Amino acid sequence: MQKIIILDFGSQTTQLIGRRVRELDTFCEILPYNKFPQDDPDVIGVILSGSPFSVYDPEAFKIDLSQIQGRYPILGICYGAQFMSHTLGGRVEPAPSREYGRQHLTTIDVDNPLFKGFDLGSQVWMSHGDTITAIPDGFQCIASTESVKYAAYYCPGSLWGVQFHPEVFHSVQGSLLLKNFVVNICGSKQEWSAASFVDTTVAELKAQLGNDRVILGLSGGVDSSVAAVLISRAIGDRLTCIFVDHGMLRKNEFTQVMEDYKCLGLNVIGVDASEKFFADLAGVTEPEQKRKIIGRDFIEVFNAEAKKITDARWLGQGTIYPDRIESLNITGKVIKSHHNVGGLPKEMHLQLCEPLKWLFKDEVRRVGRQLGMPEHLITRHPFPGPGLAVRILGDITPEKVQILQDADDIFIRGLREYVCEDGETLYNKVWQAGAILLSTVRSVGVMGDERTYEHPVALRAVTSTDAMTADWAHLPYDFMARVSTDIINHVRGVNRVCYDISSKPPATIEWE
Repeated sequence: MQKIIILDFGSQTTQLIGRRVRELDTFCEILPYNKFPQDDPDVIGVILSGSPFSVYDPEAFKIDLSQIQGRYPILGICYGAQFMSHTLGGRVEPAPSREYGRQHLTTIDVDNPLFKGFDLGSQVWMSHGDTITAIPDGFQCIASTESVKYAAYYCPGSLWGVQFHPEVFHSVQGSLLLKNFVVNICGSKQEWSAASFVDTTVAELKAQLGNDRVILGLSGGVDSSVAAVLISRAIGDRLTCIFVDHGMLRKNEFTQVMEDYKCLGLNVIGVDASEKFFADLAGVTEPEQKRKIIGRDFIEVFNAEAKKITDARWLGQGTIYPDRIESLNITGKVIKSHHNVGGLPKEMHLQLCEPLKWLFKDEVRRVGRQLGMPEHLITRHPFPGPGLAVRILGDITPEKVQILQDADDIFIRGLREYVCEDGETLYNKVWQAGAILLSTVRSVGVMGDERTYEHPVALRAVTSTDAMTADWAHLPYDFMARVSTDIINHVRGVNRVCYDISSKPPATIEWE
């Protein structure tokens, strides 16, 4: 299948470039800047991302352009454009002032295929401290703004560079620019879709797995469920799924999810290991340590069950692209550990099978629909692998988990039951929602004629498309009032309800 390779130089919006390419029904792979696949016949074009570095920074990421120049059309974005210009004989210098925010293209070469259909004055988004002050010999300036002469350039036949970010919403015709590059310049046939992904992936899984047996850890979420159905579609009953209950799932979730998996025809082993997890988490308050303990215990429990399947050679996982990005970015800085990323294959001596590793959540849902999965499974909100452990501030106890399960259940049921004017439920309008127990905090309250000194609960609901960025959901006041009243009246141990109005960034969706 045709593909665009996006070489990641560390930009925060690299994954957004990938989304925009996928929206053009074109498959793309985002790879580290130094991992270009030299012998892949499906590559039709290359995009170089932005970067937090200057081209003059001694730690800046650099590649040998001769490996790709002339072989494929190349589009450099921001740092990518500056790096190409600098490397090939142009000049990049610190801008008089940081060029950040909205600007408008004052000159455009509309005859250049990259700007076909553009409007003069089109708004673009700049975000850089350096700027190109001279382009290499033989290059042409094809767009400028009032303050940036070389907003875009062209090297006949192979290279394009833009110092703005076409992938972001504020570049009004950015999607058109990417379409011009991907479709008109690179020649994409726009054949990538959920249906083609299913067909291609099932065929690849059959070739990859052969007659081998696979075990897969189910979480109850859409990612692992879609991965399981895909693998099952390829190898049938040679897939065995294991669903571990660590005691920190949502209220009644273990039973409900096991019923769902029966409907999917999956071979699932359910394991209640909650006592072990609670014992090992006793007294632990540091968020990253919680995640690591849960990840370690999950491996131990999962491994014990997996050893009973003596002929298994593969471990299936529902890892998706945001999991991998948030666990370790290109600069090597861990943001937070995900318990379905890393560790398991080494511990279990199994090869790893991740059929969804390049997909975003909304793409996974489209694949699930293509596979004919029930809608309530497909639309299920994301839920952290460590469960409610990372939604309880402080140490974890069964009593605290029960308090949070009850409060969370009222919130989630309320979202499902509240129907908006357009006929859609609040649950389906929200990307992710949940309650957080502030167990390290107590607040004074009054119930009846008595003073209370109990825990606050914070509610979190966000809108997003891929979890890489998110905004807090503007829930109706009448809904919030009803949920707050229900939680305080029915959940013993809670006397105050707050609402988190932080966006990502700077906050993350989860509190820990």
